[in-house]
Amino acid sequence: MHRISLTLTAPLIFAATLAQAEPKHGISMYGDLKYGPNFEHYEYVNPNAPKGGAIKLRGVAPFDTFNPYVIKGTPAAGLGLTTMGLVDFPRDEVFSAYGEIAESVEMPADRSWVEFTLRPEATWHDGKQISVEDVIFSLNVLREKGLPAYRHYYKNIVEAKKTGERTVRFTFSGPKNLELPLISGQLPILPKHYWQGRDFNATTLEPPIGSGPYKIKSFDAGRQITYERIKDHWSQTIPTRKGQYNFDKITYVIFRDMSVSFEAFKAGEFDYQTEYDTKVWMEGYTFPAVKKKQVIKERIPDANPQAMQAFVYNIRRPIFQDRRVREALAYAYDFEWLNKNIMYDQFTRTNSYFENTELASRGLPSAGELVLLEPFRDQLPKEVFEKEYNPPSTAGDGSIRQNLRTARKLLEEAGWRVKNGKLTHENTGELFTFEIIFRQANLEGRIAPFVANLKRLGIEAKMRLIDTSQWINRVMNYEFDMTTRIIAQSDSPGNEQREFWSSETADRPGGRNTIGIKDPVVDQLIEKVISAEDRQSLVTATRALDRVLLWGHYVIPQYHIAADRIAYWNRFDRPAIKAKYAIGFLNTWWIDPAKDAALKAVRKRR
Repeated sequence: MHRISLTLTAPLIFAATLAQAEPKHGISMYGDLKYGPNFEHYEYVNPNAPKGGAIKLRGVAPFDTFNPYVIKGTPAAGLGLTTMGLVDFPRDEVFSAYGEIAESVEMPADRSWVEFTLRPEATWHDGKQISVEDVIFSLNVLREKGLPAYRHYYKNIVEAKKTGERTVRFTFSGPKNLELPLISGQLPILPKHYWQGRDFNATTLEPPIGSGPYKIKSFDAGRQITYERIKDHWSQTIPTRKGQYNFDKITYVIFRDMSVSFEAFKAGEFDYQTEYDTKVWMEGYTFPAVKKKQVIKERIPDANPQAMQAFVYNIRRPIFQDRRVREALAYAYDFEWLNKNIMYDQFTRTNSYFENTELASRGLPSAGELVLLEPFRDQLPKEVFEKEYNPPSTAGDGSIRQNLRTARKLLEEAGWRVKNGKLTHENTGELFTFEIIFRQANLEGRIAPFVANLKRLGIEAKMRLIDTSQWINRVMNYEFDMTTRIIAQSDSPGNEQREFWSSETADRPGGRNTIGIKDPVVDQLIEKVISAEDRQSLVTATRALDRVLLWGHYVIPQYHIAADRIAYWNRFDRPAIKAKYAIGFLNTWWIDPAKDAALKAVRKRR
């Protein structure tokens, strides 16, 4: 289960099971809720955290719209600060949610519908009460005019119907799907009175009316945007929001170049960052402010599922439609050499689309997986049944030569031969050339060794660095051969798997089936994941899906690190208890007046 967003970021999760239809303060998929009906706040917050102060953060994509719900434009960073949902997802509990705009939730045992009762105090920024009509409007407009992902994600919601002054019921169709009540709770709620009379499909730089604790204060299109906290916001007393969103002003400053942004961070032009560049992490944090503890550098273990970061094929391209070709190119990627020589041995090879979870396939298929896979034996690679998937490695002898020999053999089987130093198709005479697009300059040094190894096979792969806006546009319209991509998953996969892999989404612009997979076996396994009736069934179905995707060789897995690397200027404090699944900087930290004063004094003396 995922929160849908233009940037395809990380998921938020919840699900539910209730014995009977009766109002509840929260919903949980497996077992009891962690927090009881009278809980006052999450344990990973400081309910008495002081409010105040201004912070600056780094943004990476120049923006041209405040409408993140449609395919057009690049939305501004931080727009989520202006919105709230029907329910909230705690960062210390999986498969649970608690009422936010909704004060209570109820559903029957068969989960054929779910009903939300809205809080009477929940209002839009202009003071109007959030209404059932707003909820119904949101579902309809997002399915009709929003991002293509919304249509697919909410397709099994038959309707949203008003059942009382403050109650709205979502009714479902299709096979039993444990997630549908919860997917309904994820619906972005939009103000009907604002959007009526406006073109929902258009980009806009008119600050929207929202419901969240912040509103847009000012902006310089494409360069920076500032959000201002709404004092006495209606949500600050409800349990899911106490102790959170403590900064008065939050500004995102856009830096297209990561090297420039790092220099800006060193100069104190923004306050906090997650560091993705390993070379910078290992060598760059030696400036005086770090040595004097004015800047704090931390590596924090991450319990979240690790995303599949990979070279992603566009298999709509004829050159990549042969599975043997896709497998062959993976043998030219030398992770071990890259990790040792460029990445300081900081990373681990990724072997699953559901890395760092019990959902990842390991070893040979279990008895339960075989029940799902056997009907498709003739349609699947034999390796699905006979081998554990592991990407090609040079860990044995440290040499790429044997891997390249294997790659050459696979390419020859697929009809490709080296002629005059160029890999050429024996029937068509086509040369094997393609382009790899990417949007971060620091990736060039990690891609270049792969390109060099491909050249040894007679393949001409061209690297092309493009800006983020262009990259998003080309990927969403499938105008690429290969790119680097991060495919994030959750601990509770569900409807979003259709969006990632199903035949129905393969040719629809703006979707998340970037690869272009059209496989009836994958389609049926996705439905097994969605219809799983308990946790074990979900684990089994997801592992089976994982195997089929991996042995399809749709990506060349790269690497992950099960930790967050952060750095920040020493002006903050944070709760004593960290949420298991989040660092929580933006919503649980606060400015410490003494630390802030000391840092300001140092800067003044410079």
